[in-house]
Parts: sequence; C-alpha cells; structure tokens
Amino acid sequence: MIRIGIIGCGGIANGKHLPSLAQLPDVEIVAFCDIEIERAQKAQQEYGAEGAQVYIDYRELLADKNIDVIHVCTPNISHSSISIAALEAGKHVMCEKPMAKTAAEAQAMVDAALRTGKKLTVGYQNRFRKDSRYLHRVCENGELGEIYYAKAKAIRRRAVPTWGVFLDEEAQGGGPLIDIGTHALDLTLWMMNNYRPKYVVGNTYHKLSSMKDAANAWGPWDPQKFTVEDSAFGFITMEDGATIVLESSWALNTLDTGEAKTSLSGTRGGADMQDGLRINGEAYGATFEKQIQLGSDGVDFYDAADDDPALLEAQAWIDAVRHDSPLVVTPQQALVVTQILEAIYQSAETGQPVYFS
Repeated sequence: MIRIGIIGCGGIANGKHLPSLAQLPDVEIVAFCDIEIERAQKAQQEYGAEGAQVYIDYRELLADKNIDVIHVCTPNISHSSISIAALEAGKHVMCEKPMAKTAAEAQAMVDAALRTGKKLTVGYQNRFRKDSRYLHRVCENGELGEIYYAKAKAIRRRAVPTWGVFLDEEAQGGGPLIDIGTHALDLTLWMMNNYRPKYVVGNTYHKLSSMKDAANAWGPWDPQKFTVEDSAFGFITMEDGATIVLESSWALNTLDTGEAKTSLSGTRGGADMQDGLRINGEAYGATFEKQIQLGSDGVDFYDAADDDPALLEAQAWIDAVRHDSPLVVTPQQALVVTQILEAIYQSAETGQPVYFS
C-alpha cells in the first residue's frame, strides 16, 4: 500500500491530483494539509482513507514516518521549500508544475533528490495526452529526422484566471509564461529530446492587464491585482543550433489560439498539433500530409480505465515509486524548463539576450 499526503488542497489538488489518485489500487490518501483548514477538512472527507489526518503546518504532516509520497499542490513560491523538506523527510515527491519559482530553487530540488535518493517528479500531465504520446513515439523512432525548428504554443484569447494567486507576481513568479507556457515548452523539449539551451531572447507585455471590466472567460480581472504579465514570448537557441519559439498569453487579441501545443520541423518531416495531430513530409518526389486518427487501441503506454492524462500521470508516478522504475518526467528535465522560463523573464527585463554557461 502506498500512503500519500497532500500539501495544498486547492484547485489543482481537487481538479487533478485527488480524483486521479482515488482511482488507483493499493493507494491511500492519509494526510491533508492546507493553510485554510476548511479546505483540508473538505478534501479529507471526500478523498481520505479511514483515519486520515488534517494539518495546517506541512512540517507536522512530514513528521509522519508512515507516509511514503507527498504531492505538493501549493502556489509556486513554496514548491521548492516544501519539496525539499519532504525529500529530506524520506518521502518521494510529486510537485505540481512549474517546478519552482526560480531556477536556483529548482536546482536545489534536484540536488535534494540526488542527496536523499528519493524520487522527484513534476506534474506535466500533457505528456500523457494521446496525441502527445503518439507524437513522442514518432520522434523517438526518428521519423522526423533532426528537429531543428519548433514552436511551443500556449495562447488564450481571453481566459485570465482570476481566482487564487494567479495574478500575484510575488506568489507565482510570473503569469501565463510560467503557468501555461511551461506546459508547451515541456512538451516541445521532450519531443526534441533536447535540453541544452545556448541563449534566450524574450519579451513580456502588460498591455491588456490594465483594462477594467474586460471580457474574460472567468469574469473581469482587477487591474490593481494583475501584477504579472498578460503575454510573454521567447526565442530560444539550443547548443546544437536548433530554434524554439515560445508563445504564451492569457489574453491576446487573436483567433490563433491553442494551449499546450507544439509544432516540429525536422530534416525528414514535420508535425503539428494545431488542428488535431498532423504529420507532414516528402516521399517519391511529392509532399504529403497525414491527419492522425487516434483511436483507443495501440498508442497507450499504461493500462488505465480511460485516456485521462491526469489519471495516466498518477498511475505512471505511483508505478515508478512502487517498482523503482524510471520517471516519465525527470527533475533534470523540469529544471531546464524553469531555467529557460527564468531566462525569458530576465531578457525581457534587461533587453539583452541571456546566455547559459
């Protein structure tokens, strides 16, 4: 039996982690922690095993030696400190994305995992979508050849999250770039299997955040509380010369939208997720384009009740803990994502490229 503690019982815990873990066999959620005790109590009542405990202070939860795994579902500002404390308490850790608010904090998490010998992963569930898994197989098999140009896309027209601390720069470290751009970048790097950035140029914008009573999927935002960017864009050059363009926005006046998508151009072919999953290439002197029809058979890597990416992520994570098998998302990969995001913010602030040593 794998015994799990949840730290942070807000939206991402209730929308993703708890309902997924609850479907897995031989898993018990035995501890719940939140600075708002009512949220922890509500989660405990709905998802807790018999005798599950409720805490306000996560350090008291970590003192329970019977807990095997911790899920960190708090604002970005505390991802690193809580994850490191959990690893040092002898727990395996699933940290919700992004890995951390800063690259230094993310590096400290990697160091702690190596030091303690405990598993650490980050919640990039979009890798478990059916189109993502299929395309990753295509890339692994070399069907696109050398991928030297890619676009990572996370563009919303008007869908600014107005709840919680999403608009708070101090708590989150940024806006759409660190919130949804991180998913698109993770997918793209994973497909390319390329984690060696050379330099980054970036821009961020606060063009629409000052609007009052703006049209928005979740109601108008408060401009006084909107302290993060509303859009951010990065140009990433890798050590091997490959180029990645990263686009992210919560509110952009465009119809060309899409979230957690990638497009790839290689020497043998290309692929994109803009309108379903499409593969393009050339054969026998002619170009071709294939629309991939993803049915229920032949592309799933894990046995699960359905194709819910969050459920597949949870199952793969618990399997890695139970069987000491390789992680789907390694902390080293997630660290590079955070390093690139931070470099985009730094470049936007200074107006200069940011080079990696």
